[in-house]
Amino acid sequence: QIKLVESGGGLVQPGGSLRLSCAASGKNSLIDTMGWYRQVPGKERELVAIESDTGRTKFGDSVKGRVTISRDNTKDTAYLELNGLKAEDTGVYFCNVFSASTIYWGQGTQVTVSS
Repeated sequence: QIKLVESGGGLVQPGGSLRLSCAASGKNSLIDTMGWYRQVPGKERELVAIESDTGRTKFGDSVKGRVTISRDNTKDTAYLELNGLKAEDTGVYFCNVFSASTIYWGQGTQVTVSS
């Protein structure tokens, strides 16, 4: 059973940047993908960014050009950086891991973009 611990988030001013991290522990198999989704009130959970164990990445349309994802496979940790923050980036950001045909979710971290 993989446990995910998220850190980062909080209140950020418009135009600012955020950095989130997600550390996975308890794995017994290779972690295939690590990344982030977010959920805005009243909307479905959407992809922010995800990276495979081979370095392939996929980004959500709403953040393309503003987002960077990286992984430290020695620490089983993924990092997300989102720049040029807008009010519509406000939401709960969830770490997501796919390993051994199982999807794991973190508890989520709130990001609020406001002046």
